[in-house]
Amino acid sequence: MLEAFGIRIEVPAMRAAGRSPAALIVTLLAVLSLAAGCSPSSGPLGTPSTPAPTGNASVAPPSGDATPGAPEASGPAVTPSAAPATAPATASAATSPAVSPAAAPAASPTPDLSGTTIVRAYFVLGSAAGHSGLAPVLREIPATVGVAVAAMRQLLAGPDAREQSASPAMSTAVPAATRLLSLSIRNGVATVDVSGEFAVGYDAAAPDARYAQVVYTLTQFPTVSSVAFELDGQPAGAAAITRAALRDAFLPTIFVDHPAWGAAAGNPVTVSGVANVFEAQFRIQVKDASGRILVDQAAQAGCGTGCWGQFSTALAYTVASAQWGTLRVYDLSMKDGSAVDVTEYPVWLTPVG
Repeated sequence: MLEAFGIRIEVPAMRAAGRSPAALIVTLLAVLSLAAGCSPSSGPLGTPSTPAPTGNASVAPPSGDATPGAPEASGPAVTPSAAPATAPATASAATSPAVSPAAAPAASPTPDLSGTTIVRAYFVLGSAAGHSGLAPVLREIPATVGVAVAAMRQLLAGPDAREQSASPAMSTAVPAATRLLSLSIRNGVATVDVSGEFAVGYDAAAPDARYAQVVYTLTQFPTVSSVAFELDGQPAGAAAITRAALRDAFLPTIFVDHPAWGAAAGNPVTVSGVANVFEAQFRIQVKDASGRILVDQAAQAGCGTGCWGQFSTALAYTVASAQWGTLRVYDLSMKDGSAVDVTEYPVWLTPVG
């Protein structure tokens, strides 16, 4: 029996016939796809490829985040719980982007085929408390009309050196050498065809985040609501998969979708995402480069205690100069009031105005 995403599949005939892991995955995704249709709607590493997109894989860039410095710096190599560099302009290039505080970018990049644009890739953010789950990172790329394909390439490329060496570290469940064969978008469904390497090492009894990473990366675009998978040109599932179908298995209890890991936070910073916490209540902190708490504010999701609800909370803070800080979301233990379900990562803080 296979069990994944809360779904059980009897497979004695498959075992007897010696079916391959890829065949098991196809069956698992078929059942998962049917379950996804009933879900409520309310969310060294792969090799980039240059597929020839089919259909309409050109959609508007969705991100309101911005990178906090030079194009090559998508995130700092800092430990959020420790003190990051207080002056990014003079710190080592290995720990922060070489920019002055005044060089902080605008919060909403405008698509321009002569310049660059920003897309997101979703990786797995670790946690010292075992509270890992998906988190977005930003990638600044040459402007293109095929941003969905570009986002997939960035996902297959995996976390960069800064993200892998941070604490907590970013990782990916997508196997090395996975290639993007084609991508089409029609009527809200992105159909992604990936090479057979994508199925290598997949354990249907204890599924990892590889499918969730693809679904979240492609559904960042407003015109994509679900993702259908193909493996080497063969359908892998009867229907497309939504973000909502994957929340329980692959999101932290408090999932922040904005701002992304290592992004410019803005001031005030708008923190948004989804959460499934007791009575829908939790807390958000912003810390400065020294670890000092600048703001600690209550937040509330639209649903809680067994259901996922959206949240969006604005927090104003005060810093004298632009610097790396930490965004931290957490719940309070009913037992002793300690912080639980903690997710934290670096963000770029700026003075008001």
